[in-house]
Amino acid sequence: MNTENEQNHEGLHICQIMDSHNLTAKDLVSASAEQLTFKMVNRACKGRLLTRNTQSKILNALNKASGKKYSLEDIFT
Repeated sequence: MNTENEQNHEGLHICQIMDSHNLTAKDLVSASAEQLTFKMVNRACKGRLLTRNTQSKILNALNKASGKKYSLEDIFT
């Protein structure tokens, strides 16, 4: 069974970036052309490990909502 430390990923910057652009989870979900859910965004903000597919969906939504071009390394390392 995984412990909480094994399930969490340290150093996520997604919430800091969202805060700097005054974005909420609703903004990302609304901006996404893919099936992005509130649960996916909330898991990212909590620092949970995410699949590459979920990371890509969040990245695409963040780029669209913020008008900037972030990379996966910018928000998930």
